Parts: sequence; C-alpha cells; structure tokens
Amino acid sequence: MRSKIHARLSAFAFSALACLFAAAPARAQEEGVPKVVDEVIAQVNNEVITLSMLRQEMKDAAQGLAEQKKIPLAQAQEEVAKRQAEIIATLINEQLLLQKGKELGFADNVEKEVNERMVAVMKQENLRTLEQLEQAMRESGVDPAAVRQSLRAEIMKQAVLQQEVNYKLYWGLTDSEIKNYYAAHKDKFRKPESVALSEIFLSTAGKDDAEVRARAQQIVAQLRGGADFATTAKAVSEREDQNRERVAQKTGGKLGTFAIDDISNPELQAAVKALKVGGVTDPVKLPDGYIVIRVDERTPAGEPVYDENKVREAIATERLEQERKNYLAKLREESFVEVSPTYRDQVMPILGATANAAKPADATKPSTAKKNDKNAEKAYTNGNKKP
Repeated sequence: MRSKIHARLSAFAFSALACLFAAAPARAQEEGVPKVVDEVIAQVNNEVITLSMLRQEMKDAAQGLAEQKKIPLAQAQEEVAKRQAEIIATLINEQLLLQKGKELGFADNVEKEVNERMVAVMKQENLRTLEQLEQAMRESGVDPAAVRQSLRAEIMKQAVLQQEVNYKLYWGLTDSEIKNYYAAHKDKFRKPESVALSEIFLSTAGKDDAEVRARAQQIVAQLRGGADFATTAKAVSEREDQNRERVAQKTGGKLGTFAIDDISNPELQAAVKALKVGGVTDPVKLPDGYIVIRVDERTPAGEPVYDENKVREAIATERLEQERKNYLAKLREESFVEVSPTYRDQVMPILGATANAAKPADATKPSTAKKNDKNAEKAYTNGNKKP
C-alpha cells in the first residue's frame, strides 16, 4: 500500500527536495569541479520531475517533429519550446500512471511484455540472443537500457488506462444506454458501402517527383483510353513485398475489398467515392510515391444491424478521451502534486484545479487502492480484449 505520508508534505518539503539536487553540485563548484545543475520542476507523490528529464523529453519531441514534418531541427525545437508547459503536465500525468501501475501490481507482467518485444525485434533482425541485439543497438548509437525503460513506461501507462478506464467504460454501459444509443444512431450500424480496388503504384524513392507524376498521368491516359488495367499493373506497378518482389506481377494490382469510410487518405477516399465501377482515379500523391486506383466492384450500404459489442465499442470510442481525462484528474486529486513556482502559472491551468498539493489526505483513512490487486492483475494478464 502506497504511503499517504507524502500527501502531508508542504511547499517546504518541495523546496528541500530541490536543495538536494542543487546543493551538492554547488559545493562541487566550490571545490573546482565543473558545476552540474539540475532543478526539480515538480513533485509527484514521492517522485520528482527534473529539468534534465524535461530537456530530454523536449529534445526527443523536437527530433521526432523534425523527422515527421521534414523541417529543420531548429524550427522543430522552436515549436516544441512553445509547448513546454504542456510537456511538463504530460510528464506529471505519466508519472501518476506509472505509480498507479506499480500499485496495481502490473510490474512483473509489464517486464515480461518488454522482454517479449525485445525478443521479437531480435528475431526480426535475425539475431540469436538478446545480448547480440543489445550490442547491435549500442553500435548504432542506441542505449538498450533507455529503450527498455521507454517501453516499460509506455506499456505500464497503457495497462493502467486499459484496466482502469477502457474496461470499466466498455463493460459499465447499461442495456438501456446501449439500446438507446443504437436507436438514435442507426446509420452508424449499417453495413457500409464497400469497393473492390486495384492499384498501380509508382515509387518516388531516388527519383524526380515531377517526372514520376508525369509518368503516372500518362498511365492514367492509357488506361482511360482502353488499356487493360491488370496487364498494365503487371508491367509498371512498383509495389514490392517483403522479399523485394513486385506484387502486381502476381496480383494484377488487385488490393482487395474495403469500406469506403476506412480509406484513410482523404484525397484517395474522395476520388474513389466519385468513381463508377471500372473508373480510374487521377494520380494521388503518397509519402513514397504516386498511386492510381481502379474501382473493380461496388457493394451498396446495407440495413442497420444491431450488434451489442459494436454499439458498446461506438459509445466507448466517443467517451474514451473524456473518461481518460476524468481518470487523470481523479489521480491528481488523490495525490500530492506540487509544481515549482517557476513553472506553476503555466502548468497549473493545464492540469486544472484537481492538482492541489495543499489539500492533505486523511492519513487515518485506509487506502483501498490495492484491495482489488489480484483482480486487476488477472484482468491485465488475460490479454487485450475490447475495447
């Protein structure tokens, strides 16, 4: 059972923790050793979030943003710097989830899943042992311990949210809620319109984008002029499988059947919606090339069908984000969260009034957090069920 003593800590205790980080480096400087300064940004129960942790998080975020948006690192760093308060709030929420996961007894199962994921990567890389994988990671400039810690944290957070929010939301819905929702949203439960599609894909890897686009437009003109799609796909489509073999030479470009609403690319979805059977889209730009799609078949939408699990899933999907916010607010309310004065004015509005370190918990009131440990661990161990 997590001690409630931390909830009685005051701002004085917070300052004392900050001194633990600052005093030793200051003395080191007096002795002629280079000064290494860290700063406590926030205290979350009996753990702290430091300036070095924030800087690392912002560094990682900037690198990820630069890669995702294909922008200079300096520009990404500027954008991330504007979100500093939001990142601090996220670190606080994550720390609360990690602590909750340990309290619920998830640590052993999480560690098992971390090992399983590392083994999966090992096999993908055709290595025989985890030691070989870790050596390969180090040679690539990746710290295996850091990767494990990152995995550990992410899996733990998701385990807590799934157990404490997802499952409870999904299975907590009443029969009347489910039936009333279905009656009010029948269109959501129609069998969706679907299309059978074929593709021709041209890669832009190492090529001039304009030249590839012009070639794709020529192919579209040929197809609309009567050229056979399957024959053309076998001759020119460049989509490759994991063995680097061209897929269309075996499939004739056939992709399969899809619900139109499941086509994630907005431009492609709009183009397919407008096509009749046998029609061919204009070239659509993808991150790695251009794609031309033909609609082979269309199946119209069907009548609404009541499926309790699908209705539960639809309701849970709508409510999940707010339920997670409510759960985090509850964790903050039940915990000791103190933000350094330097960052307090920026961070507290994001966290909300529920992050109130001045409200001491009743130390005489027994905690019920662990009375369901066995059930919680069992639920987590039983696998990832809906939602």
